Amino acid sequence: MTHYATIKSKVYIETTVISYLVARPSSDVTATARQQVSRQLWEEYSDNFEFLISDIVISEAIGGDAEAAQRRRDVLTTLTILHLSPAANAFARHLIDTGAVPESSLPDAQHIAIATVHSIDYLVSWNYRHIVNEVKRQHINEVCRDAGYQPTTLCTPTELIEGIQMKENLDTQTDPILEECYQAKEEFAAKFKTQKELYNYLQAESVNRKKEGWKYITLPVATPHKKN
Repeated sequence: MTHYATIKSKVYIETTVISYLVARPSSDVTATARQQVSRQLWEEYSDNFEFLISDIVISEAIGGDAEAAQRRRDVLTTLTILHLSPAANAFARHLIDTGAVPESSLPDAQHIAIATVHSIDYLVSWNYRHIVNEVKRQHINEVCRDAGYQPTTLCTPTELIEGIQMKENLDTQTDPILEECYQAKEEFAAKFKTQKELYNYLQAESVNRKKEGWKYITLPVATPHKKN
């Protein structure tokens, strides 16, 4: 069985997560659920990830009610801060200009841009208005790809936790059929040192298999479409 080194994924923590994390208990069912999940992420999964913030997060978090702001500040002082680079600033403007984020929400564009241009794995947020609702996510991801960036995964704490739990379940399960398949694949791959060797091998195999009566089909090759 192949073992891989564990590398912690980087997670950009957006301001709304900090707010739910330290907020006083709420009587609202939805707010209570989000508070619980935010605390679960912090208390149970912080070792799985490298949490990062930016000056945008700090500036937003220290506003509002003084007591609540101080609780948010106390949590933020434990985290590493990402600089706002010129590239992130320019991409934030691009997110606004393309309509992915409203003109009135430049800080939200900055959150997304900072995470994107620095190849952060996840941006976790409860901001359904501008970041994690499905329509917005699709639009933002399209703009990122069109600009040449690999989109950061925009998700809620719930989605992030579900993802890591699913991975943990897969890692702890033993599937003898899949393990046998992996071993066979590794043994096959080890036979070839170059892509050319593999290609020549497959070409020769196809000739032999045609002689044995295997059925082959030739399909037209797709032409890549260049984006305007």
